[in-house]
Amino acid sequence: MTTMTENASGLREFKMPDVGEGLTEAEILKWYVQPGDTVTDGQVVCEVETAKAAVELPIPFDGVVHALHFPEGTTVDVGQVIIAVDVSGGAAAPAAPAAEAVAAPSAQPAPAEEAKPEGRKPVLVGYGVAESSTKRRARKGVEVPAQQGETLYAATALQAELNGHGAAPAQRPLAKPPVRKLAKDLGVDLATITPSGPDGIITREDVHAAVAPAQAPAPAAVPAPQAAVEAPARVQAPAPAASYDGARETRVPVKGVRKATAAAMVGSAFTAPHVTEFVTLDVTRTMRLVEELKQDKDMQGLRVNPLLLIAKALLVAIKRNPGINASWDEAHQEIVQKHYVNLGIAAATPRGLIVPNIKDAHDKTLPQLAEELGALVATAREGRTSPAAMQGGTVTITNVGVFGVDTGTPILNPGESAILAVGAIKPQPWVHKGKVKPRQVTTLALSFDHRLVDGELGSRVLADTAAILEQPKRLITWA
Repeated sequence: MTTMTENASGLREFKMPDVGEGLTEAEILKWYVQPGDTVTDGQVVCEVETAKAAVELPIPFDGVVHALHFPEGTTVDVGQVIIAVDVSGGAAAPAAPAAEAVAAPSAQPAPAEEAKPEGRKPVLVGYGVAESSTKRRARKGVEVPAQQGETLYAATALQAELNGHGAAPAQRPLAKPPVRKLAKDLGVDLATITPSGPDGIITREDVHAAVAPAQAPAPAAVPAPQAAVEAPARVQAPAPAASYDGARETRVPVKGVRKATAAAMVGSAFTAPHVTEFVTLDVTRTMRLVEELKQDKDMQGLRVNPLLLIAKALLVAIKRNPGINASWDEAHQEIVQKHYVNLGIAAATPRGLIVPNIKDAHDKTLPQLAEELGALVATAREGRTSPAAMQGGTVTITNVGVFGVDTGTPILNPGESAILAVGAIKPQPWVHKGKVKPRQVTTLALSFDHRLVDGELGSRVLADTAAILEQPKRLITWA
């Protein structure tokens, strides 16, 4: 699909692109340019959220921004024009209505021709990010035409007045896009936060700290469930929701990653017959090996934790039982056996659950697997996981133990045949060499698609994984 057009007046229009992954829409999270700004080929002009992740869109030509056709927070179909750029070399006056729509979307509605079409589907789209020459316009001190400047100031001042402030803010708070999204989801005004990051950047911790004081009085207003159990006679009726500013409910639109995840999980739960098996095991030796590896010179600077060895153990079990690494082709009524393992790692992010995968994990050495895991986690936390990183997974691991949960019954990712849930590792009494001793114990749960994985195969994979973690030396002998 062509993503740009040019008309006789020298204006070039850039359309919401289609990356060919079946995605059809995206939500504009943030504009990095405004009408009147100069842009260059490859410069990032906006950030959009797809059903997979947040991605940045670079402009593919040079010029001066003439108009932004949609304000932040708008869902846009693939193929719709989102920005117009004057490439004639002249300083064309920017479109004032578009500036108003972007500068203060909550104060003024978008023009009629820019209104959201009816019948629009969920947010779905993606785009590649330019690896080099990607620039972001400095948002402070930008020169704009006088008329546009007055329009922007009037819109900002009006918004400030509606918010109860006497004047428009002096400058825009510094924060990364994922942090801005987190603040938006939690209803926190970044302008009220004192930054603790380098160069005055607001961090996630700053946002959570700003929310904590407002939520602190809540337990005093509503008795805790434990207190209700211990002394039901003294429990008073819940106090009015004064601490919630009179609001008894909050409705959060389901879109982007969360909507795609919900649809995928419903589809998986009602198409693939799930079976879940459990095993509780002693991982004391594995925990000792983790500590030894942290001191190993070949593992210096790498992320070494129990998940690394669990992932390696699962890969060895798949190698011994390759039938678990397959998918069901409903259209052709075939089982597709995979001769590679793209190992998915479920990650919770502010935008929802995502499952990026390590490509060809079966070929990775332990240091390589540790490096890939570290990069995967860091990218997910920053909200920069690309759509490609979440395509083509074959088997997944979800670590619910980090939340203190003992185990769970995980739902398969669409197109995969198995998912392993790892529970919390805790010291428990355990019979070891004929005596009851405190040992490090955990529970693994393996869900699999019973159409292509029978109970014998699923049990062997789970048992092999557990045997390796109980006796980690089998990582060498079985690999």
